[in-house]
Order: sequence, then structure tokens, then C-alpha cells
Amino acid sequence: MTSLMRTYRIGLVGSGNVAWHLAQNLEDVGHSIVAVYSATEAHAQTLADNLYDAKVLNEPDFRETNVDVLLIAVSDDAIEQVCKLLVLPPDVVIAHTSGTRPLGVLNALPNPKGVFYPLQTFSKNKHVDIGQVPFCLEFDGDVSEQILYDLASSVSRNLYNLDSQQRRVLHISAVFACNFTNHLWRLSQEILSEQSIDFEILKPLIQETVAKSMAVGPEKAQTGPAARRDLLTIEQHLLYLQGNPPLHDLYKLLTESILRH
Repeated sequence: MTSLMRTYRIGLVGSGNVAWHLAQNLEDVGHSIVAVYSATEAHAQTLADNLYDAKVLNEPDFRETNVDVLLIAVSDDAIEQVCKLLVLPPDVVIAHTSGTRPLGVLNALPNPKGVFYPLQTFSKNKHVDIGQVPFCLEFDGDVSEQILYDLASSVSRNLYNLDSQQRRVLHISAVFACNFTNHLWRLSQEILSEQSIDFEILKPLIQETVAKSMAVGPEKAQTGPAARRDLLTIEQHLLYLQGNPPLHDLYKLLTESILRH
């Protein structure tokens, strides 16, 4: 972790997984979360109860909070609407944490603005080493650059300056790498459960697959029937899956993709 350049008073909009992790990690290195607003006040209160001295706001009015920066950690579709409701002094830096929304989604407000996007999957009750998390930053000027860089560098060693287009493409890639992959594990679990086989049996295989891909790269790590051009095995698998058309079609689609690569 890089040394803390200065501490900031932070306001937070949102109380979900990203807000939960950012708030606690930023406070752990000396910043102060002074105010939290969420559309569900009870959720904001739960988050505030786990912070040092955060005040829960029942309206998104941050004028009396004396914050230096406001982080908007809500769902992508809610960012624009939140900006229409916010009330805050014009010198407060605002930043959203979305991987898909452009910097310009904040243009409804005259404040210095930026993007503060942590590229990680977060769950409230699962610890994440924030120091390893890539933070993707974008700024509209020197003021927002200084504050958001200070915040990010105080908690993480991995900082990237990406514009809105680069960040959008990164997010698409991350959906393939993380969300789709996890969904495939879930489908694997369902296939096993039909034969009363515990998902535990796949965990060593999954762990080795991930480790190998990280070590040699996904192109060299690819194995399996499609990589071997084992067409008879593929045919047998598709025959077994005929009773489940969505799984059959997905298996076929992924197999064809591997064959093309």
C-alpha cells in the first residue's frame, strides 16, 4: 500500500456491496466516512453502524456535511437519477464507481468529477484484499485527479487511468472472466445434482484450472474435448444434454467457440 498523502472527509451514496467494502477500507487507512445516503434508509443505517462516526441522511442533501468528495456507489441504472436528486456544494468532488457508465453521466452537476471504479467482485460478508484490487480512474481536471488518486493510492497498489471507452470494454471482458464463469460453475453444480454428486468434487479441478490459466495464460491452458478435437466425446455429451435444450445449446455454442480458437 502506498503512503497516505492526506485524509479526506467522504460522503457516500449507496449501501450495497461496493459501498460496504470501500467505506470500511477507506476508513481503515485514515479517511472519514461522514455521511451515508441510500434509497433504503435501513440499509444505510446498517452500513453506518459498521463505521466510526457516519451520519445517515434521509435525503441526498450533503450541504451540511462538509465532505471533500462524494462517492456514488449505486447500480449503474440509478446513477443518473441520483445525480438529479443530489444537493451539495459546488467544490465537492463527485465520482461514481461504475465500470460501464461514462464520466459524462455526472454532467448534471457542476462539480469536479471523476470515476473511481474498483475492478473486483464484492460480497458484504467476504473479505477482499483491497490492496490487490485494480482501481480504474478517470478525471475531468486537476482537482478531481488529485483527490481520487489520493484515495485510490491509499488503499491499493494497482491504479489505472482508463477513459470511459476503455473502462466499458474492460467491463465486458470482466463479465466473461467472472460472471459468466461463475454461472457455468452453477450449471455444473446442477448437472451433478441430477446424479446426486456433490459439487465439492469439482473444486480441485476448478482451482487448478484457474491457477494454470494465471500461470501460462488462458490460450495455453485450454484443455478438454474441444481443444483435443475429440468429436466422439462431444457427440456423446450433446446426446446426454438433449433433454435440456438450453444446456445443450450452450454446450454446443461454447464448443464451437473453442474449436474456432
